[in-house]
Amino acid sequence: MKTTMLVMMIVMMAGCATVTRGSKDVLNIETTPQGATCSLSNGYYCASTPCSIEMPRKSQGVVTCDKAGYVTGTGNFTNKMSGAGGAGMAGNVLLGGLIGAGVDAGTGAMKDLTPNPLVIVLEAERSQDD
Repeated sequence: MKTTMLVMMIVMMAGCATVTRGSKDVLNIETTPQGATCSLSNGYYCASTPCSIEMPRKSQGVVTCDKAGYVTGTGNFTNKMSGAGGAGMAGNVLLGGLIGAGVDAGTGAMKDLTPNPLVIVLEAERSQDD
């Protein structure tokens, strides 16, 4: 009986960070000036900045932003272990939820997108007279 209860507790706690934080995060993109169109190397798109895009926490890539009269700007984003995600992972390990630790690692639930917000400064195009 005790073994069955223990197994049930471990299964229920599998993926603590996945359960408490989810496997998605929101990347906020800002440009100076505002109103740029941005595309991300992982297929996501932003029609006009500032914008927020929900994507998997383990994402990384390049953001390319365009606005008429400005040179195209780019910025990189990646992911890092977050404090809350690390605590969820530690809870899995301490409570014997190695399956949960694997789930958290696989979903990226212990990570946060960074930098967040991603700020891209667009430079004005120079005219032919300059």
